[in-house]
Amino acid sequence: MAKFYEKIPARMQSFIKKQKVFFVATAPKDGRINLSPKGMDSFRILNENRIAWLSVTGSGNETSAHLLEDNRITIMFCAFEGAPNILRLYGKAQEILPTDSEWNDLIDLFPQLEGTRQIFDVTIESVQTSCGMSIPFYEYKEERNQLLDWAKDKGEDGIEQYWEDRNKVSIDGLKTKFNEE
Repeated sequence: MAKFYEKIPARMQSFIKKQKVFFVATAPKDGRINLSPKGMDSFRILNENRIAWLSVTGSGNETSAHLLEDNRITIMFCAFEGAPNILRLYGKAQEILPTDSEWNDLIDLFPQLEGTRQIFDVTIESVQTSCGMSIPFYEYKEERNQLLDWAKDKGEDGIEQYWEDRNKVSIDGLKTKFNEE
């Protein structure tokens, strides 16, 4: 049975900190819903109603485009080991770029990662847990480094060109915050 909370209780914060992967969902008013897996050491709990995650350059920039239209966001964690659990964080998100004044308040919370693109700052409005009893067990092996290696090989100029070419518009043709620069 699902249970709802108005904040992230300490035991749920502990669960989140142990997870190696999380999923982010956003949607524009019209167009595709985006659901993306995230990994690396990129998620931080700032307090019981606020989280942030560091986004590195990827194949698209859907979250940015969607948040400009509708800043609703859902983040989900699943237990792949131990007791079954699914945890969803519902909230409103703000995208922060290196040129934004809030950047310096948050960037030092994260490791320095090649291809760092933006930080998403999320105010949590609701937390939901559900059983997760149908989720299979998976054993964590190690992080993949291909994305970081790709970004390092591209270099700073190559990454900026990639953003220009591939991160200014969503797959549905919606503008991202990179268009405001």
